[in-house]
Amino acid sequence: MYGGVTYTDAANVSERQLQPPALAISTVIFALRPSVTSGRPTLWLPLVRRIRQPHLGKWALPGGPLAQIESLQDAASRNLKETTGLVPNYLEQLYAFGGLDRAATQRLVSIVYWALVQPDEAALTQESENVRWFRADKLEDLAFDHNSIVDYALWRLRSKMEYGSIAYHFLGETFTLAQVREVYEAVLDRHLDPANFRRQLRATPDITPTDEYLQGVRHRPPRLYRYTGTAGTLGTQAAPTPASTTSSTSRTAPTD
Repeated sequence: MYGGVTYTDAANVSERQLQPPALAISTVIFALRPSVTSGRPTLWLPLVRRIRQPHLGKWALPGGPLAQIESLQDAASRNLKETTGLVPNYLEQLYAFGGLDRAATQRLVSIVYWALVQPDEAALTQESENVRWFRADKLEDLAFDHNSIVDYALWRLRSKMEYGSIAYHFLGETFTLAQVREVYEAVLDRHLDPANFRRQLRATPDITPTDEYLQGVRHRPPRLYRYTGTAGTLGTQAAPTPASTTSSTSRTAPTD
């Protein structure tokens, strides 16, 4: 014994420190859903209530352990389907989080993916007492470091809105120009001048007007458009950049 600690205990601690960290998969899923108060599209994500320690009862990002026989992508897809029932069309690796104090019992490294889903996909979520959608900008204290993970995902998403085509992952095959503007306003949390936004969007080469119009509206039906750019890696393809209007024509969006 030395200093109240037996040599056996010290050896056990030393052995645990040399063990490889555990690996897990987590996913941030963003979708547009109407605000409860204003009805305008806002950014939401599904969370899962933890049913075991640590952080029993707290909300967390969907995820789970990485199996030996799975690729990272397959593990992310499986965990999403098992916890939320979602099978997103777009799923991309976001970042790896491996802080020393992420978990109390062992070193834990999480490979985080993010998904952008359309409203019809989001509606398929298997909501229950332990699976719910939350406003991305009004989250409570989540389990582990998941608040920091969501903050990072939001930063990445907003940054890519400036030069990528990710807005169209939130929309269906056809859409109105106003619906594109709603995506930018929801993600950037800013009001964009409609006339300037429409003018810039129409000038981009990858937005093609169709011969169809949105039905079921009170006023003159707006024309439907289609995105014809390359559906490659999230945020890397050449795409419309109407978000640049935020520097000169935007103001803070109303809080709701």
